[in-house]
Amino acid sequence: MPPSPGRIAFQGQLGAYSHLACRHARLDYEPLPCAAFEDAFAAVADGTAQLAMIPIDNSVAGRVADIHHLMPHSGLHIVGEHFEPVRHHLLAVPGATLSDLRQVRSHIHALPQCRGFLRRHGLEAVVAADTAGAAREVATAGDPAVGAIASSLAGEIYGLVSLAQDIADASDNTTRFVVLAREPEVPAPGSGTIVTSFVFRVRSVPAALYKALGGFATNGVNMTKLESYMIQGRFEATQFYADVEGHPDERPLRLALEELRFFSRDLRILGVYPAHPYRAANLSEAD
Repeated sequence: MPPSPGRIAFQGQLGAYSHLACRHARLDYEPLPCAAFEDAFAAVADGTAQLAMIPIDNSVAGRVADIHHLMPHSGLHIVGEHFEPVRHHLLAVPGATLSDLRQVRSHIHALPQCRGFLRRHGLEAVVAADTAGAAREVATAGDPAVGAIASSLAGEIYGLVSLAQDIADASDNTTRFVVLAREPEVPAPGSGTIVTSFVFRVRSVPAALYKALGGFATNGVNMTKLESYMIQGRFEATQFYADVEGHPDERPLRLALEELRFFSRDLRILGVYPAHPYRAANLSEAD
């Protein structure tokens, strides 16, 4: 077996969905669990890990808190993306049955995603720090009346059995992750669909955002994501995060970014990287 190219850091415990994303996207890397997102960023920055797998948004829960604030100041670069379907399992200790359960523990986002299932079965929802941590707590307690909502990987790691799978109310629950590294890994222009991610602040002039984004429309650049968020606790200090399809060295995006720079301040490219196949599949289904 060839040696591992390094470690990939993620926030959470072994068995978390971020760990599952690492396994699916970077199987040859050794997973490195971290207590907080800041710890995962720091692990890559100081060389403890070579990559970090960071969730950026979820199709049901929306934007992952803090990431947009942490990423621009991390000094790291997005070198890839990964879309991980969230398939919630109801886990319990071996020998337990669904009729035995009275209480289910999980992350604050996972519980409402399975609200319908929990109500149908009369199960009490109890918030835990994270999904994998809930699974570990259930395994440690050994109580057949307490279960956890977590990944199949968490069940595998902590010796739990799955009493039900795909229990989320929404069947298309998916989390988008970005893969971060210390150095950029920019693909060559023309090498398939490329995503460019960046943050910017517009100048304080009338219609600044409209003018700043006009270049993307006139140059035929597809903007797949645009989000705003406050910075430094000031209502007037709004920063924008954007994903566009295109390479900065290709004429359409180069011209669009030149126009954006004219009407903006503090424009920072966070990464130029290959688009995940999920994008194309999703667009074809939508059409």
